[in-house]
Amino acid sequence: MGIKPLDDTAWMRHAYRLAQRAEQQGEVPVGAVLVFNGQCIAEGWNTPIIDSDPTAHAEMMAMRQAGKVLNNYRLTDSTLYVTLEPCVMCMGAIAHARIARLVFGALDPKRGAVCSALHLAGADFLNHQVDWQGGVLADSCGDLLRDFFRARRKQK
Repeated sequence: MGIKPLDDTAWMRHAYRLAQRAEQQGEVPVGAVLVFNGQCIAEGWNTPIIDSDPTAHAEMMAMRQAGKVLNNYRLTDSTLYVTLEPCVMCMGAIAHARIARLVFGALDPKRGAVCSALHLAGADFLNHQVDWQGGVLADSCGDLLRDFFRARRKQK
């Protein structure tokens, strides 16, 4: 049985599984799913270490894939699900792509650019304001990140 189009929790679970894939590859565990017309058209997880690419965040990977699927850099009428509040780079790309809706899990108090460190989702100077909702599966998403960094600190 497929996921219902507006089932934010189910789509976030999908993104969470992708974050676990990133973790298995030694990357910071963040996952993203891009939904268009009720269907997942793209997914991504962090790969900056593997790809030697500082822009290879989960959101960027999903948006790149979605652009190819839709043959358009504008991803209007889509929803992006991501396990962590996007950074300034990703929020810039989200606005440029004109993504209609953003749903994220855990807050990023130090680098989050939606509502934490910066407030770019509705910034007047951007050509597009993004509707957003945070906190979907926030505890699970946050625990995955905290456990990952705790384990890394023990390794040092």
